[in-house]
Amino acid sequence: MAGMTLEQLRIFVAVAEHLHFTRAAEELYITQPAVSAAIQNLEQEYRVKLFHRIGRHIEMAEAGKLLQVEAQKILDQVTLTERGLRELNNLQRGELKLGSSLTIGNYWLPSKISEFKSQYPGIQINCSLANTEEICVGTAMGQFDLGLVEGDVKPALQSTLEYEIVGSDRLQIVVGKTHPWFERGEIYLTELNQTPWVMRESGSGTQQRFEEALANWQINLNELNVILVFNSGEMAKAAVESGVGATGISELMVKKELQLGTLRTMRVIDNRQKPSMHVEIVRPFFKLKHRQRFQTALSKTFEQSFISSVLDISNY
Repeated sequence: MAGMTLEQLRIFVAVAEHLHFTRAAEELYITQPAVSAAIQNLEQEYRVKLFHRIGRHIEMAEAGKLLQVEAQKILDQVTLTERGLRELNNLQRGELKLGSSLTIGNYWLPSKISEFKSQYPGIQINCSLANTEEICVGTAMGQFDLGLVEGDVKPALQSTLEYEIVGSDRLQIVVGKTHPWFERGEIYLTELNQTPWVMRESGSGTQQRFEEALANWQINLNELNVILVFNSGEMAKAAVESGVGATGISELMVKKELQLGTLRTMRVIDNRQKPSMHVEIVRPFFKLKHRQRFQTALSKTFEQSFISSVLDISNY
């Protein structure tokens, strides 16, 4: 028995993804007969049907479905091993794949990446931005070496992902210049249901923390008049800046607007108890990594860079 080769697995995975021999050949820059021959050799070697040929189309057979899962694991591991070997050159070359939630990726992470790039200029850093839920899933699936989020890791992924705090910021309730609260600068918790609200989408770390704060304050989200929901903090900020209600947003995102005076943060007072007290929403930033996947030297080195630059949550 000759055994399967990595090249056969790469060809098989390409065919499985496209369900088309010619498109798989184009992706791999080889001929269509070479693709057909590789699939045929696998089927003959192991006496299984990987694909059903139905006219000019193909469908996955049961053996093909099994092989696709296992083949992808093997190819992913080979890729990581190759990257690890290439990095045995004092990190002069290599690639780091990061996944970041939107606030962190747009406002907190760029300076960290710049500092790292200045020390390791030959390293290529690819950073994908999405909401917290998507970054958690992507890190669990191996799409990212490290994930950075400001929301919680769902219980279903906590056994897969290792996470720790690497920074923090505050959520601020902000309004625009035409809002009745703007001149006051201070509101009571009992007034939160007296204005329209602009919210982030479900799955956003910002929305998670805001809802947690409401729950801690014994306020039901359904009591608020939510008129707009956006999947971008920038969109929520722009809507409020133009005079549409209030929003809970990262302090990092509104620094410029606060300096320009187009937005104002509201100091929130819990007036339901004596004496009244100021309340705020502090949220941690989490670094995620897979508990079992191989971690490259490059990923470990980038992790270490957080140690010297971590924001101490006790300062907030």
